[in-house]
Amino acid sequence: MSLTSDPPAAGPVTQPAAGPVTQPAAEPTAEPAPASLAKDAPGPTAPAPELVVVPVRHPWRWVAVAATAVLLVQFVHGLVTNPGWEWDVFAAFFTTETILHAVWVTLQLTFYGTALGFAIGIVLAFMRLSASPFLRSVAFGYIWAFRSIPLIVQLLFWFNLAYLYKELSIGIPFGPSFLSFDTMGLVGEMSAAVLGLALHQAAYAAEIVRGGVLAVDEGQLEAAASLGIPKLRQVRRIVLPQAMRSILPNAANEIISLFKGTSIVSVMAIGELFYQVQVVYGRNGRVVPLLMVATAWYVLLTTALSVVQHYVERHYAKGSVR
Repeated sequence: MSLTSDPPAAGPVTQPAAGPVTQPAAEPTAEPAPASLAKDAPGPTAPAPELVVVPVRHPWRWVAVAATAVLLVQFVHGLVTNPGWEWDVFAAFFTTETILHAVWVTLQLTFYGTALGFAIGIVLAFMRLSASPFLRSVAFGYIWAFRSIPLIVQLLFWFNLAYLYKELSIGIPFGPSFLSFDTMGLVGEMSAAVLGLALHQAAYAAEIVRGGVLAVDEGQLEAAASLGIPKLRQVRRIVLPQAMRSILPNAANEIISLFKGTSIVSVMAIGELFYQVQVVYGRNGRVVPLLMVATAWYVLLTTALSVVQHYVERHYAKGSVR
């Protein structure tokens, strides 16, 4: 009885013939791959040799560093050990009341000269950018004149203004006057110094502001005008914030130059820092330590101005520095 469901094959069942049993023929083996394919076949590869990085040598740079270091050490050693510097005298006069008052006068001259100078300079800058040929000519003439005349000549001119005009009056042009002032009492030493410094500074400030305004892309003003933004708001909110990035470095240089340039008002016998130092060493003969007192104060205050400049520039660079 069959256990499968397949029906038995029809026909007689034949038995295998007796005789030697032969093994089936072996399958043909694969031929070896060509050499070109054997190279591309994946397999273990030898590790690449490690590269040795050789730094570029700069022998002359090290020579320059060594020579500079030796010179600096010699300079500092001379400052410390040379008795001619008289550091005890320097320390005695550095914070005296006379010197501190002179520093305050120097700061006042710098502040008033900078404030008035840049206020006038902004007006002159926009006059030069005006579409009016007359305003452009007047602004150009002012800048040309005050940049051509030395500052010391301008200061002496304003100091001797009473020689030309005995009094100044306010009234109708070429007509009657309503108020008059004595020039000698109105323009004293300090007023003449501030006036001379401010008018001189205005000529340079005008060109600095004009350069900063010209650095702003003209397309932004056209876009603002197309949106109906008033002209004054365009200048205040669009032009000046962007122009400040170009104005600030040059303006800071001018302020520092004005701060150091206040020493020139010593020709008018104003008690600023350099004048007071001259007075003191004229009495005691300690020229070098007193000059170092003035130098140290100039360096300290210039450093403070540079720090203020850094933070102001960082404030106006918020939109461009990430």
